[in-house]
Amino acid sequence: MTLLIAVFAAVISTVSWYTSNDSNMKIGRLALMYWGASLMWFVDAVAEYIELGADFFTPAAADMLNDAYLGLSVVAFGLIIWLVSVLISDPKGKVRAVLTGKA
Repeated sequence: MTLLIAVFAAVISTVSWYTSNDSNMKIGRLALMYWGASLMWFVDAVAEYIELGADFFTPAAADMLNDAYLGLSVVAFGLIIWLVSVLISDPKGKVRAVLTGKA
């Protein structure tokens, strides 16, 4: 589940980056974070398959729920990191305007 959720997030962010006209929002950075997470979960899945064999394809319901929660947590954490990096770089100057009282 973690791999599936991370791949969906990576594909969605990549499509958003590709179709976006605004390069200041650094959506490519978000896509790269999700593709990195997808690669990490893929390597984990291969290692687990080597360890478990055919049992890898019949996980318990509790394990699937834990994996889904972990996958959603990774996606949320990636969004938080991306949001903080956008707020720090302040591409449109709105945060600076609010902090200096010029908004």
